[in-house]
Amino acid sequence: MDNIISNKFRNLDKVSLREQSNYLNATPYPHIVLENFFNEDFLNKILDEFPDLKTIINSEEYSNKNEVKFSNNKYENFPKNIQYFFDFLNSKTFLLFLQRITSIKESLMSDPYLMGGGLHEIKKGGVLKVHTDFNRHPIFNLDRRINVLIYLNKNWKKEYGGNLELWDKNMNKCIKKIQPLFNSMVVFSTTDFSNHGHPDPLSCPDNISRKSLALYYFSSGRPKTEINNMSIKNRTSFKSRAGFGNDADEKKEHFKNYLRNLKFYKILKNFEKKYIRSKKNSD
Repeated sequence: MDNIISNKFRNLDKVSLREQSNYLNATPYPHIVLENFFNEDFLNKILDEFPDLKTIINSEEYSNKNEVKFSNNKYENFPKNIQYFFDFLNSKTFLLFLQRITSIKESLMSDPYLMGGGLHEIKKGGVLKVHTDFNRHPIFNLDRRINVLIYLNKNWKKEYGGNLELWDKNMNKCIKKIQPLFNSMVVFSTTDFSNHGHPDPLSCPDNISRKSLALYYFSSGRPKTEINNMSIKNRTSFKSRAGFGNDADEKKEHFKNYLRNLKFYKILKNFEKKYIRSKKNSD
């Protein structure tokens, strides 16, 4: 840990106690931004090893109205220092830090599959429309509770855009904008009301991209107040911003949710999770 955390944040127990009230009282939902949290020399190594995801085998490319981005969660193919970093971020030490700063009562667990997480990259013109995340792990069936985003963008200019926007519950107003600056870590609670994204296309130069690491943490059980509708299936839900027209493709998501409530669809998905997806992740 000594070579990963910066001196300012080295004592994680003290940091979690000091920042706990800031996290819990943040609006529009519990979150915190910790700047220069990691050792700069170490994070430079992470940035140096960060690959161009467009050129890497096993990367996923998203290109639709809601998402234009690249991601890769194949830990076994990550460069050495990036693997080491993810090991720390999934360690007992870091989990205890998250447990304390968030005050979540249920024990937090990391995700060895990095479902939806890992390395994220968005290039010029890319977007990630405002959304709420899937709320249960597709294999372990655990409740998703915490998102951690670590930004790797040096010399990022405001005119590039790419701010992480936190929107209110009813999607009427953006409450907070967070620049994706190098060595900034964002921690926030994942619920059916934690609307977030960067909905406007990036306007950075062609040779620059918005890079981040994403990790999600889970628990067995959660407060019912964090769930909007128990009948809606566990999926990312994209939402249009007030005043921006049909900003996101919501109809597609509504149709998906209709299918997910059909018994035959559920049987097929359970088979896919148990036998196909788990096999892919073990290969």
